[in-house]
Amino acid sequence: MVAGQTKSLTELGLTAQGGKRAQITGLTVDSREVAEGVLFAALPGTRVHGGEFIQYALRMGAAAILTDSRGARLAADDLALYDNVALIVAEDPRQTLAYTAALWFGAQPEVMVAVTGTNGKTSVASFCRQIWMELGLEAVNIGTTGVEGAFEAPLAHTTPEPITLHRVLAEAEAAGVTHAAMEASSHGLEQRRLDGVHLRAAGFTNFSQDHLDYHATFDEYFAAKAGLFDRVLPEDGVAVLNVDDPRGQAMAEIASARGQDLITVGRREGSDLHMLAQRFDPTGQELRFDWQGRIHQARMPLIGGFQAENVLLAAGLAIAAGADAERVFETLPHMKTVRGRMQLAATRANGAAVFVDFAHTPDAVSTALKALRPHVMGRLIAIVGAGGDRDAAKRPLMGKAAVENADLVIVTDDNPRSEDPATIRAAVMAGVATAGGADSATEVGDRAEAILRGVDMLGPGDALLICGKGHESGQIVGDDVFPFDDSEQASVAVSALDGGLA
Repeated sequence: MVAGQTKSLTELGLTAQGGKRAQITGLTVDSREVAEGVLFAALPGTRVHGGEFIQYALRMGAAAILTDSRGARLAADDLALYDNVALIVAEDPRQTLAYTAALWFGAQPEVMVAVTGTNGKTSVASFCRQIWMELGLEAVNIGTTGVEGAFEAPLAHTTPEPITLHRVLAEAEAAGVTHAAMEASSHGLEQRRLDGVHLRAAGFTNFSQDHLDYHATFDEYFAAKAGLFDRVLPEDGVAVLNVDDPRGQAMAEIASARGQDLITVGRREGSDLHMLAQRFDPTGQELRFDWQGRIHQARMPLIGGFQAENVLLAAGLAIAAGADAERVFETLPHMKTVRGRMQLAATRANGAAVFVDFAHTPDAVSTALKALRPHVMGRLIAIVGAGGDRDAAKRPLMGKAAVENADLVIVTDDNPRSEDPATIRAAVMAGVATAGGADSATEVGDRAEAILRGVDMLGPGDALLICGKGHESGQIVGDDVFPFDDSEQASVAVSALDGGLA
C-alpha cells in the first residue's frame, strides 16, 4: 500500500456490481492489513478460499472487495450488511489483481524481460542484469535472490505476489532503474502474478521434473510455464528460447502462434545464437559462437558448461530488449557467477575445490555434475539430499542422478520441514541402489558433518559439489529455520582440516 494515495475504481480498471463507486486508499491480500478505504482481494487458495476472510475485511473498513463468484457466495450474508462496500466479482481475480496493482503503483522500469524454465532462471536473470550494467545501464534482476543490482531489496518468493511485485518495480523505477530482468516461476505464472508487467522479451531455459507437488501433471507444469509466452508476453514481444531442450520447439510454436519474433539459442544447427565449441579449464571456460554469420569467442570465469547456455540466453534477452549485439558480446568475459550457482566456496591446501550449487531437481543435479566434470582432473564427489513437503517422486531420482554422475556420493538432509529426515534420505538412497551405486554412496544425516566428510575425502585434483541449497542461509526443520549456509560450512570444514587455510 502507498500512504496518502487515493484512486477510484475506474482509475484502477475495475467495475463494481450495481455501479457502486469507491475511493481506494490501498490494496491488500491479507485481511489483517485492511484499513479504512482499502481494497481487499479475496483470492482462491489451495487450502482456504480468501472469501472466508471477507467478513474480517469488512469490519476493518474495506472500501471494496475483489473476489470470484465463490468468494462472493461465501460472504454473501456479510456483504449484505455493508451495502456501501463495492463488490468486484471477476472470473479470474488473480489476473484482475495483477492489472489493478500495475495501475495502482503506476510505474515500472522502462525495459523489462522475464525468463522461465525449471533450471537456470536465476543465472539468466543475473547475467542479463550484469550485461546491462556493463553497458552503463541502471539495471536489476528480480527473483530467488531478491532484487539485486542498482536497487536492492529482499523478496520472500521467486515471483512475488502482484502487490509486492509492483511496489518493488515502482520503487526501482523511482530509484532510477531503467532495465529489469525477472524470474518467472511456474507458481507465479499459474497465479497470474506477472500479468500486469510490461515485457519487451521473455526467455525459456529448459524443462524437467519439479513442483509436481503443486502441478498435478507434467503437462500442467509445462502449461504454467508456457503462460509466459501465450499470455504475458505481448504479441510484439520477442521470445528467446533454448531450442536444445526437447520442449524448446513446443515453446517456439506457442510463441510463433502469437506472432512473437524468435531468437533461438543452442547447439542445434540453424540457431540464431549458435554455440559452436567450448573449452574448459580449472577456473572457467572459453566459448565460441555464431551470431548472424559472424563468429565470436569469449573466455568467461564460469564453471559448468550449462553456464554458457545461460549466458547466451541472457545475451539474447538483452539483444531482444534493444541492446546492440556486438556491445553485448563484449561484456561476456566480465560475467560473474551467481551466489550459490556453481560457486567456488573453498579450496583445500592441496588444490582441491569445493563448489556449491542450488541444484535441487534430478535434472539439475545431473546437469551440474556433468558440467563440472570437464573442469576436474581427479574424482568428483557429490553431496545431495531432498526437501520435505515437496515432490516426493523426485527423491529416488535425485540419488540416481548423483550416483550416475559422481565418483562418490554423500546423501544428507536438505530442508526436511515437517517430514522425518530419515524417511527422505531412505528414498534418495533407494534411487542410489536402483542405479547400482550403493558401494559408492554414504548416508550422513547431519548436513554439517556430511560437508566435513566430503571435504575430508578430497585429494589433489578432486572436487566436491554440494547440491541443493545454494544461496540459502537457513535449514528448515519442522517449523524452525536454523542458520545454515553451505558455502560457510565448506569454508569452516576446509579451515578445520587444513589448519586455518581456506
